[in-house]
Amino acid sequence: MGADNLFIALEVALAISVISINLLVCTTVYLHRELRTLTNYLITCLALADLSVGALAAPCSILLSLDLSVSFYGCLMIACCPLVTTQFSVFVLLAIAINTHLKIRQPSRYSILVTKKRVTMAICLCWISSLIIGFTPLMGWNGFESFVTPTANLTAPVERAILRQKISLLGFFPRPFAILNSANRSWHTVGQCSFRGVISTTYMVYFMFFCCTLVPLSVMFGIYTDSFRIVRRYFHRQQFRSAKRSEVQTAKTLLLMVGIFFCCWMPINVVNSLAYFCPSCRLPTWLFYFVVILSHLNSLINPMVYALRKKDFGTALKAVFVRYVLFCISTPRVGPVFQIARP
Repeated sequence: MGADNLFIALEVALAISVISINLLVCTTVYLHRELRTLTNYLITCLALADLSVGALAAPCSILLSLDLSVSFYGCLMIACCPLVTTQFSVFVLLAIAINTHLKIRQPSRYSILVTKKRVTMAICLCWISSLIIGFTPLMGWNGFESFVTPTANLTAPVERAILRQKISLLGFFPRPFAILNSANRSWHTVGQCSFRGVISTTYMVYFMFFCCTLVPLSVMFGIYTDSFRIVRRYFHRQQFRSAKRSEVQTAKTLLLMVGIFFCCWMPINVVNSLAYFCPSCRLPTWLFYFVVILSHLNSLINPMVYALRKKDFGTALKAVFVRYVLFCISTPRVGPVFQIARP
């Protein structure tokens, strides 16, 4: 089995597993009222982000590995979908860190500062920001010239049009009057669809990695460091109540999830940076496939972490799995089953 076929097989298996386990998490929170806390609400949003990785990002990665002949903007849409889901996961992890920090630092004012309405607004803001950041390549910061040049003989008017496209209003947003012409030309420009063929490496390294990934992760580590510093101070003052012990356990679990996210997503960003800063370095294809699979594996590990670390969550997950999954599998149905309501 070649590297391409092995990658597709692993991605399909990973996508099915990610969708199944995160769907189980969402169902568990829906069925168990005692789990409907604001922290678990944010964890459910993270599960939805992981679910979108399995349902959207993994299939897009498979399509990008096939080198299909697709129009430029069609390929760009496929390549941007995984970026949106990744960025949403980063922002949700940041929101969870802030929520946990407020619980530990200001427990008396927590219910006033953090309400369901504000958390919902924060999640909507995370989605909107993720969509803007992930679809930024559609606004002009993309690899159109590398996609077109090897596959098309450009005429002088087309070259002038590309030059106009490169002149920006805010550094990378194209001129409004040039968007329509560029879009029409790009929809009819067909080439081999690959992630590196349509996404700018400058965008991936400087914007997605340095600004949108490293900065939020650094803020998260700073928040958790301050939270544990507060906990240590409570220990010395002997004011450590049982309620705070549960919050510390939650903080440790969430910090572990941030660390796992860092370990799973750092390799793909390092490979992108290496490809950008060292163009002469020839990286094997299997390495790109490996780091993509490792990044998607994070969406499978997250539910396992808070199921194993949070006893109430793990017990509820097990109960739902046994009652609704194993019971349906082990109970064969010969024909339609009717339930007669008794008075």
